[in-house]
Amino acid sequence: MMTVADLERIRPVNRENVERHKERMLAEVRAWRLKEIREQAGLTQQQVADRIGVSQKQVSKIETGDISNSKITTIRSYLEAIGGKMAIEFVTGDYRLQVA
Repeated sequence: MMTVADLERIRPVNRENVERHKERMLAEVRAWRLKEIREQAGLTQQQVADRIGVSQKQVSKIETGDISNSKITTIRSYLEAIGGKMAIEFVTGDYRLQVA
């Protein structure tokens, strides 16, 4: 019978790829949750876009986790439009400090 160690020798795991995929998946989960919160608030993407002065496409990008090119002010406005607020944390190892 093949063990996990045997399998890893045959097909080594690229931990960097695993972490990259893990982060992507977590971003998608967070984005999906934002969409759910917006829908629970009874708002469409277009309504949120109109409230914060961006395109519906930009709201869609936020809700799919594509925020790498989004301005912090846009994300903050989005979160406020759906009834929340933004918090920014400094994280190093197990230490977390909310800075905004």
